[in-house]
Amino acid sequence: MRVPVVQHRDRRRRARRRRVLWTGGEVLVTVGVLVLLLVVHQLWWTNREAKRGAERKVEALEREWGAAPVISATPGAGGSAASGRGSASFGDGAVPGAREQQVARERLVSAPRPQWSQAYAVLTIPRLDLRVPVAEGVGKQDVLNKGYVGHYPGTQQPGRAGNFALAGHRNTHGEPFRYLNRLRPHDVVEVETRAAVYTYAVDRTLPQTSAQDSGVLRPVPSSVTEPGYGYTEPGYYITLTTCTPEYTSRYRLVVWGQLLSMRPR
Repeated sequence: MRVPVVQHRDRRRRARRRRVLWTGGEVLVTVGVLVLLLVVHQLWWTNREAKRGAERKVEALEREWGAAPVISATPGAGGSAASGRGSASFGDGAVPGAREQQVARERLVSAPRPQWSQAYAVLTIPRLDLRVPVAEGVGKQDVLNKGYVGHYPGTQQPGRAGNFALAGHRNTHGEPFRYLNRLRPHDVVEVETRAAVYTYAVDRTLPQTSAQDSGVLRPVPSSVTEPGYGYTEPGYYITLTTCTPEYTSRYRLVVWGQLLSMRPR
């Protein structure tokens, strides 16, 4: 009976295979851990830091303006800002008088243009329990990734005739517009500046459109890719945009509103 002879060469070959497999396994585990850490960083850490930074900026603006936050939701009109349920159906006396409106317009005219990437306003949406800075421009590094909402260059400023258009992240980096899809007609959207407080009411939503749909940013906003969405007459509009579906940037979700009132600070 012949006994098989195991050559040293075969042993070395098997040892090399085991080392390759072991090394490959270690590499895969390391890559998996790094990917997990990256996901944690993107989904948790960036949110935490951006939200903190945005909150501090709101507080700094309030100190600079020398006034406490202004809440415009009216009891009996669907709730209060504290409960996250605002409504545009104001009670008697809630809408500023003609003199207040005139003062607010005068301050609007005299307000200087905001500098690039400068936070100059505060956006408040009671239904979403949201209070976040508004900065000039929509650059990711200097504005959106800080947890701010960005003002589209070339669109109007708050309170002016035309379209005051804003963008914000839906996921990561503070995700201020995470729940923008929850807004309903008559919900209050408030923009506060050094000069005045402008109150808008939501009245239309475009659930999904192309990221290149520039029509939503026009002075009279109207989608060029989704016929029937938007407006046909000049007015005082606000446009809120964010990515959709969540965790993608393929399409845009758009919420529109119209100016109800303005009042001086």
